[in-house]
Amino acid sequence: MRAAERVIITTAVTGSVNIPSQSPYLPLSADEVADAALEAIEAGSAIVHLHAREPDGRPTPDPDVFEKIVGRITAETDAVINITTGGASSMTMDERLAAAVRLRPELASLNMGSMNFVYSGIAEKVTEWKHEWEKPYVLNTYSHPFVNTFDAIENTLRTLGASGTRFEYECYDIGHLYSLAYFVEKGLAKPPLLIQGVFGVLGGIGADHANLEHMVRIADKLFGDDYQFSAFAAGRDQLRFGTHSAWLGGHVRVGLEDSLWIGKGRLAESNAQQVRKIRAMVEDLGKPVATPAEAREMLALRGKKA
Repeated sequence: MRAAERVIITTAVTGSVNIPSQSPYLPLSADEVADAALEAIEAGSAIVHLHAREPDGRPTPDPDVFEKIVGRITAETDAVINITTGGASSMTMDERLAAAVRLRPELASLNMGSMNFVYSGIAEKVTEWKHEWEKPYVLNTYSHPFVNTFDAIENTLRTLGASGTRFEYECYDIGHLYSLAYFVEKGLAKPPLLIQGVFGVLGGIGADHANLEHMVRIADKLFGDDYQFSAFAAGRDQLRFGTHSAWLGGHVRVGLEDSLWIGKGRLAESNAQQVRKIRAMVEDLGKPVATPAEAREMLALRGKKA
């Protein structure tokens, strides 16, 4: 791994996993997502990772909604925009790509393999549902896989890569690193790579700190110094895994997409609250936080104005 002199904080603002019935603080409308992103950037986030939702919280691939969010962020900040191509497992691949194809962001997420991506357990914890769509939506993940075939990955690399978009390679298991190595060998995934290790999703690698170190060891074997590493764990282990990643020389990701919590039994009231906490933890390690310009240099991004 190319050890980072400065730590990039990415904020995943809303995602498509958590639902309104879990927290009153989850951003939903385009304005709420944009406001949350701007607050996170002010708190120290260099990158914002974006999904979009309808006002009732239902995930949407609609490029018009993404455009509203992105327009406000780029008008007011120089932060790096990272648009999801993961969307939600219920969306088609064309739907998942639509926003990134239209908006040509500097960075887009790319899931590196098909998997069981299960969050049906949410239904066991919710006692009062705000919307009819929520319970069937989360339960559906128990019986339907999240499909990311090799031809879909290749199409994404070619389609978005042609417009200068680079990628955050989301790896939910060790095998995903080997899938990425295949696309590097084909010349479609180009260093420096940004590998996002994802831990604690049911169906993927567990939130065990030994797994984090193992993922870095295998990535070192496959990619040497041709990659930057970031990590997060879903749920309660979010901040601990971020700190561990920074200690190893990597970067961090926080946000209400990945965890609704700020401490044991305490809901986070904003994305910015999580950013401020992880920033303090990273700086306590003696590691400064990267600006958007520094993140662009480390990740070889094309720049905001391109």
